[in-house]
Amino acid sequence: MTSHRTRIKICGLTREQDVDAAVQAGADAIGFVLYGKSPRYVQPQRAAELARRLPAFVTPVLLMVNAPPDEIANACSAVPNALLQFHGDESPPDCAAAGRPYIRAARIPMGDAGKGFDLVKYAIDFTAAQAILLDAQVDGYGGGGQSFDWTAFPWSHPQLNASSRLVLSGGLTPANVIDGILRVRPWAVDVSSGVEAVDSNGKALKGIKDAQRVHDFITAVKAADTQLNASSG
Repeated sequence: MTSHRTRIKICGLTREQDVDAAVQAGADAIGFVLYGKSPRYVQPQRAAELARRLPAFVTPVLLMVNAPPDEIANACSAVPNALLQFHGDESPPDCAAAGRPYIRAARIPMGDAGKGFDLVKYAIDFTAAQAILLDAQVDGYGGGGQSFDWTAFPWSHPQLNASSRLVLSGGLTPANVIDGILRVRPWAVDVSSGVEAVDSNGKALKGIKDAQRVHDFITAVKAADTQLNASSG
């Protein structure tokens, strides 16, 4: 039986040392936020500078929110080997128009409202996406540190293909990512606020990552994979 390995994306990076720490810890992908209203925003040229630090087989991902075609084209030109992540209200034709492989974020309402979200239909509508990223619907677009109900959906449904197509995101931390992986069994996990540094008052420093928390998160993901593989062996 093939062993399960959950891929890991660390998102919202803005500094060289954070990129280096995430790569050293074992991240598979690094996300850069190209949404101007985000506190983690970087310009395409800055994303390009940071992406050049990535070794082979670590994928840069550009997060876009309702960006016009010229902005998408500029970003693709700046980071030509990047995967796109559409995190706004983009339709399937909008995503396809970029002409690049992409991830589509599904913004799932929190609490009981999440059970009314038709994730199966969403996955079918965006069948051209490389993956569907599951995030909690918060004010703004992503990075809110909130989780949706992980029990709300039939993860074994053939149209979802959790272990090969879903990326679990939204409120993940080193403390809860094991539970999330064991419940959903996703292809990958995505974390931003859950590995950020905090100031002396305990307030998150958005866009600034804590190298130890990044390491702890990736260690926890590997521990979850060990549990999954032991239970299926």
